[in-house]
Amino acid sequence: MGEGLAPGTLRRVVVVGCSGSGKTTLAHQLAAITGAPHVELDALYWGPEWQPRPAAAFLHDADAATAGERWVVDGNYRQTRDVVWPRATAIVWLNFGFPTVFARALRRTLRRVAMQERLFAGNRETLWRTFATRESLLWWVITSYRRRMREFRALRASGAYPVLAWYELTRPRETARFLAEASTTPL
Repeated sequence: MGEGLAPGTLRRVVVVGCSGSGKTTLAHQLAAITGAPHVELDALYWGPEWQPRPAAAFLHDADAATAGERWVVDGNYRQTRDVVWPRATAIVWLNFGFPTVFARALRRTLRRVAMQERLFAGNRETLWRTFATRESLLWWVITSYRRRMREFRALRASGAYPVLAWYELTRPRETARFLAEASTTPL
């Protein structure tokens, strides 16, 4: 992380990173610390039977969820970037190595399958979907990891969002330090 948290930067936060990096967990924890609503873009995007909701409805809901003075959003949806990022005060980038991300995604998926956990719009992950289809989250992690890392690196370097504070966390222990510091930083 390096530079420390600047006061006021955690009013409206976007947590990004590869699938399985821990975006939702971190966003939930950060929302609890800051007293801000947690907005999970996956929950706004997915409809029943893993079908994406119509783009207009998804964007409308993302717009409405980030209209307030404080919030913590997690997700990497490009189509929401022009709505959400200009409103944000900070980006927290979980830039973990592939082994960490893949192991987390595998553990989470196996837990969800074993517990038959209901997700967005009542969807569930299954062994079949996880290990026998190209719709597998694990396959998505494998095929999108490098692209996502290049994308976030380029976005940060581009200067397209100059007013955003960027916090890049490269190890899970940095995340713990970030949360500890967030709990004592003025909003």
